[in-house]
Amino acid sequence: MDALNDLFQGKLVKRGISLLVLDYQKIESAFGGSVRQEILVQAGIAQEKAKKLTGLLKQSKLKVQGQIQGEQLRVTGKNRDDLQAAIEFLKKHQVEVGLPLQFGNFRD
Repeated sequence: MDALNDLFQGKLVKRGISLLVLDYQKIESAFGGSVRQEILVQAGIAQEKAKKLTGLLKQSKLKVQGQIQGEQLRVTGKNRDDLQAAIEFLKKHQVEVGLPLQFGNFRD
């Protein structure tokens, strides 16, 4: 199972997909002495993780607001520097949350 996981992770890394999107389930025994394991691929941000991210933004004392919109988190603020600081703050804490974060649609 470990060899298969290493192979699978190597293929994902070559395609530029972060390993933080993988959610490993329990290893089960299967027929003939083999084992089976489900690996779920996370798409979007779950509600509890989005709430954790908005809590982190509030604790950071930055002048930005986080708003949960479905599977996305929208961060708004008046100052461009505050938004860039929020991006850097969230990039530092993405491993703590367990999600690879993508940032898009940054406008003036």
